Amino acid sequence: MEFRELECFVVLSEELHFARTAERLYLSPGRVSQLIGSLETRIGGRLFDRTSRRVRLTPLGRRFLADLRPAYDGMAAAVSRATASAREVTGLLRVGFLATPTEIVTGSVAAFERRYPGCMVELVEVPLSDPFSKLREGRVDLTFTLLPLEEPDLEGGAELNHCPVELGLSVRHPLAGRAGVDAEELASVALFGLDDPAPRRWQEHIAPTLTPSGRPIARAGSVATTQEGLTQVALNRGGMLFCKPSADHHRRPDIAFVPVDGLPPSILGLAWLRAGRTASILAFNELAMEVVRRHETVAA
Repeated sequence: MEFRELECFVVLSEELHFARTAERLYLSPGRVSQLIGSLETRIGGRLFDRTSRRVRLTPLGRRFLADLRPAYDGMAAAVSRATASAREVTGLLRVGFLATPTEIVTGSVAAFERRYPGCMVELVEVPLSDPFSKLREGRVDLTFTLLPLEEPDLEGGAELNHCPVELGLSVRHPLAGRAGVDAEELASVALFGLDDPAPRRWQEHIAPTLTPSGRPIARAGSVATTQEGLTQVALNRGGMLFCKPSADHHRRPDIAFVPVDGLPPSILGLAWLRAGRTASILAFNELAMEVVRRHETVAA
């Protein structure tokens, strides 16, 4: 038995008018009539006597309403309490981040906890090669990630930044001393990609298979984490692409980071399960956008 049918029955028993019932439930009068007819078919008897002038409960309808009302009121109260809880920004919010807790990540957490002192944020590192498993397993509530998303079960927030890309190389590599390289020169560098189950778009972003003009780019292998990639790069076994904030965070004496011209920017945003959206998630996304806007204003 469908809850919508029971809801329609209860409201009609209060209004005794199809048009007013339809207005309360945001339905058409015809849909109200269909739902009541379906319920009467399930029960096997008429619940309402209806004429062109009036609608009233039958004896069967009155008995059914008396039996149903306590359970219906309990369900309605449970839904109301759950809805109120979903709108509260309290408790614990677990936020995933990818390898580098940049200023946007830490600034968003600090701003959120100042505005919502009743909600604590727990930061959880998410593997570069497996960005969404912790989200789907319920181990984080939302995560900083690369945009755009291609996963139909996920929902993304606004774009928080557009960052240029840099090529990480061993200082022994011939290109390491350059002030910059063109994307076409990647054809001469074997790149490290990501292990499965990294999304297809991530694979192509971290280790494109072709230059913009279509020249093939060799693969040096695959890694699961940023630290694995940095280690392989330091050993001069290949190069790896990083967004500029990550490159700045991981600068070290044995690795050179060379700006790459001609590649699409790296775009950071937030993602969460469509079915798991809460007030806390939406509030955190809004605060992250505020942090970015304030940072842009100061920089200008």
